[in-house]
Amino acid sequence: MNTLIRNAQIINEGRTFTGSVLISGKYIASVCEGEALPDGAAGAQIVDARGKWLLPGVIDDQVHFREPGLTHKGSLASESRAAVAGGVTSYMDMPNTNPQTTTLEQLEWKFRRAAEVSPANYSFFFGGTNDNLTEIHKLDRTRIPGLKLFLGSSTGNMLVDNPETLRRIFSETDLLIAVHAEKEEIIRRNRAYYLNLYGREALDISFHPRIRSEEACYDSSAGAAELAVSLGARLHLLHLSTAKELSLLSNRIPLREKQITGEVCVHHLWFSDEDYATLGNRIKWNPAIKTAADRAALRAALNDNTLDIVATDHAPHLMAEKTGDCLTAASGGPMIQHSLAAMLELALQGVFTKEKVVEKMAHHPADLFRIDRRGYIRPGYYADLAVIDPQHTWTVSGENLLYKCKWSPLEGQVFHHRVWKTFVNGQPVYADGQINDSVRGMALNYV
Repeated sequence: MNTLIRNAQIINEGRTFTGSVLISGKYIASVCEGEALPDGAAGAQIVDARGKWLLPGVIDDQVHFREPGLTHKGSLASESRAAVAGGVTSYMDMPNTNPQTTTLEQLEWKFRRAAEVSPANYSFFFGGTNDNLTEIHKLDRTRIPGLKLFLGSSTGNMLVDNPETLRRIFSETDLLIAVHAEKEEIIRRNRAYYLNLYGREALDISFHPRIRSEEACYDSSAGAAELAVSLGARLHLLHLSTAKELSLLSNRIPLREKQITGEVCVHHLWFSDEDYATLGNRIKWNPAIKTAADRAALRAALNDNTLDIVATDHAPHLMAEKTGDCLTAASGGPMIQHSLAAMLELALQGVFTKEKVVEKMAHHPADLFRIDRRGYIRPGYYADLAVIDPQHTWTVSGENLLYKCKWSPLEGQVFHHRVWKTFVNGQPVYADGQINDSVRGMALNYV
């Protein structure tokens, strides 16, 4: 049976207008502006979205769903359920699991597992190491978003610090190369400096952005950019956190023609170092949350298209793992259930427009990664859709969290928009607070 979403305020491709969308199977059959009904609407199941907003589903290019090996924190099933409850219909999972996604065998395991349990569409980055170039050469770029390199400290052997290996990876693959860029030598130097100056007992969370500093971020990002330009690679700078790094990007080049692109995460747009005093380790991420001036620069860069997309770096830990000092507390936190609500809240505050939010969370991720027929409300595209109630005020609390770790840095935050319904490939997967656990997403394809 077809589904007709009627009378919605459709936010798509820089416009907001009243209209209807007809879904047939997995796809959008037609989009009509005004009161007219599309051909094929007779007999369709009606979803009356009067007073609601209809958006293309969010595409999150950076998540850590923790499976395999770290499923006490989260899993492909649990975190993708949280995703669809937040209007996120597609995600790209990172390779630093246990075992790491650095072999074709481990990559295929993830695809099989997601097909079994994920209500959202899925994709997986492949991890580069100092010694798996042979495996990298075997990858099919139509199946994965790209190659993930850690240029700062990471788990296992995923710190890629061999200069010759880096040059070979950048010159021998046509895959997009996404990097976590923090200079390990600078981090170690800063750590030693503050330990020597103050002693271990004094290093609370306020020292985190001083140890993982602006210099550590910029030096690594600039080195990666220089390498990409000299060797002709496509580079994607993940979770940029400083104003200084924005000088490595351009807003004068159309997105699809950019050689170097940049992502910003919701937490770097929402929090500043002033929040460490009240939230402590709950907002400890790598890269660290920086100053209010950095946050303002990141917001401005998103508005003027210097920054290209918004993601979460969703990385759940148990609260017990977030205890300790700035050197021992785990870095990362859950965000995917609340990323769209947070961005729409910033739009309500006048930081962004709602059209800009849709552009940076749906349109541009689809364009940047060249995803097949997703990210827009267009006939012939997959019907990945989020219906938002812009009149629903609610508070983030432990009772409405779907994360397996059961906490959020946003607990107590009041939001004024709520996801009412989510569709994945034309199927209603979330409605009025309930997950349809029979729905399964699809693997993303890249063109």
